[in-house]
Amino acid sequence: MTVERNRFAVLAIGGNSLIRDQQHQRVSDQFAVTRETCAHITELLARGWNVVITHGNGPQVGFILRRCELALHELHPVPLDSIGADTQGALGYMIQQQLANEFRRRGLDRRAVSVVTQVLVDADDPAFRNPTKPIGSFMDEATARRRKEEEGWDVREDAGRGWRRVVASPAPREILELDAIRHLVRAGYVVIAVGGGGIPVVRKPDGDLAGTAAVIDKDLASALLAAELGADIFVISTGVPRVCLDFGRPTRRELERLTLAEARRYLAEGQFPAGSMGPKIDAVARFLEAGGREALITSPEKLVEAVEGRHGTRIVP
Repeated sequence: MTVERNRFAVLAIGGNSLIRDQQHQRVSDQFAVTRETCAHITELLARGWNVVITHGNGPQVGFILRRCELALHELHPVPLDSIGADTQGALGYMIQQQLANEFRRRGLDRRAVSVVTQVLVDADDPAFRNPTKPIGSFMDEATARRRKEEEGWDVREDAGRGWRRVVASPAPREILELDAIRHLVRAGYVVIAVGGGGIPVVRKPDGDLAGTAAVIDKDLASALLAAELGADIFVISTGVPRVCLDFGRPTRRELERLTLAEARRYLAEGQFPAGSMGPKIDAVARFLEAGGREALITSPEKLVEAVEGRHGTRIVP
């Protein structure tokens, strides 16, 4: 299973993109969507690319947190870093199984493997002093304050809809399993790694690692991985085939190509909101600023066309 290093992409797929809608959230539904995405990835492999796949996990983490909340009368809560590891294993299994099925159907001599990945963050990152990332279910104020007292949670009222737990979203600093990922890529494996942005860990004063209650942005961690691996292209797969200006307005305009300077300018002007396209544009900009050659944002069904230059939004230095 040796693969010549021709063209190499890091492909980030969103956790939300594995769920079609609120009526199709079951694990079987996620498998069905993953099957479709893996067919597009396999076509890319068949055309001579090697790929490292990263993925989001936001909805799946939410499901586990809800199960934990419902079972608190009987079972202990699960720490957030352990939930991140759980979803890396479950979603990695889902992706590598569906890739294996596609490889068999197409007669490709390839193997996929998942790497449970820790990502180092700074214990003194400012994000820990101002947690802003909402996770888990909505609560009434009394329940939220009780959880704060009993579990040490940070809680916040969310726009009149109720109270939620909030955690930090620190910047990724180092991918601790990077050497293993690089070795597997060179050996020809299709690697699934840095799931959900990686399991956030800090380095204690004695040098030991410890998990921390945080959520790392998946696209930022993927951009770091792409830069460290020297990817030819960094691809973010999302719900739209192209990035748009004036999204949701009559003046909406799709973009085929962006320079780094244009991307940063539009981001500063508020064209890409923090809750949607903003983090993706920031991530591709960081990849290019770290020496990357090009990045691409597109939807799963347009993946092959976009990589071959016929669709998507391409961002270049």
